[in-house]
Amino acid sequence: MLGQSRILLLFFVALCACEGKEARLHKFLLKGNIASRDRNWEQAMYYYGEAIRLEPCYADAWNNLGTVYFQQQRFEKAMENYDKALNCRPKFINALLNRANTSYELKEYFRAINDLEKVIELKPDTSVTYFTLGLTYTRMREFTKALDAFERSSKLTSAKQENQKIELAVNHAIVQYYLKNFDEATTELQKVAKQNDQEPNIYNTLSLIETELGHYAEAMNFINEAIRLDPLQSYYVNNRGYIFLLQDALISAEADINFSIAKDPNNAWAYRNKGIFYLKKNDFGSAERLLKQALEMDPFVDKIHFYLGMAYLKNGKKELACSSFKKSEKLNDKMITPDLLKSCK
Repeated sequence: MLGQSRILLLFFVALCACEGKEARLHKFLLKGNIASRDRNWEQAMYYYGEAIRLEPCYADAWNNLGTVYFQQQRFEKAMENYDKALNCRPKFINALLNRANTSYELKEYFRAINDLEKVIELKPDTSVTYFTLGLTYTRMREFTKALDAFERSSKLTSAKQENQKIELAVNHAIVQYYLKNFDEATTELQKVAKQNDQEPNIYNTLSLIETELGHYAEAMNFINEAIRLDPLQSYYVNNRGYIFLLQDALISAEADINFSIAKDPNNAWAYRNKGIFYLKKNDFGSAERLLKQALEMDPFVDKIHFYLGMAYLKNGKKELACSSFKKSEKLNDKMITPDLLKSCK
């Protein structure tokens, strides 16, 4: 899996010099923003809560309170607060963008797109909107739409915003990888590396390309470089675990996959890899359970239908296996052999 960053928007105001309720609202909001900046979440929640007690439909405070919960990965609570912000102010662009990010994290991709389309109607020239849209379409395997969104975002991003330009270029290359345009993806990543060779996702994506090509030594070199640059990124460690799996280095694979699950229990790709691990250990019951869990967590996990089909087949569930294999073939996973298809006829 590929690591991608999120962009959240707080609503900031300057403290006004006027007296009365409005000044108190601004004061609480400003104090909450300062606490949020310092990652003092309890204090931030207190100040935003005080503002809401003073004005129950204060959309700015509801939005910022949602972001406090988001930063703590309490996505359901974040969603509740963004909903309240938008009930108070339906055209609040920051809250729409934040709710779209939250929907993305909750894997409610159609809801994310709905909010992003509302933002485009209100303000069609916002780079971050198209960036988030590109990430969402990537997760949904709508790769042509994802490329278009990233390209639109890049056009709206100033040349002075170098980091954003690099992130967009990397994500564009990631979609090329998913489309199996490996030469194009490699060329794009090499170009980005000339601008910033310290971006770990460049090497993570190059590793995924080499893995697909069966070049495991090269893949391992790239993924180790990504991990060197960002040692605690569970996606990278999980991807190294997958390379170990493909080489039947099961002890090393299990260590990396377990680290990834412990670091991020919501990473469906890590559960997929743990399922593959059990397939290779001939523990087909555990493999089926974990692969089904991965599919329930995120139906867009790569090659999930093939591996689940293999687990079903090993457990004597031929009808379910063949159904999974057909889904894998439809998604162009390039994992299904002629013999497997023949056995399903």
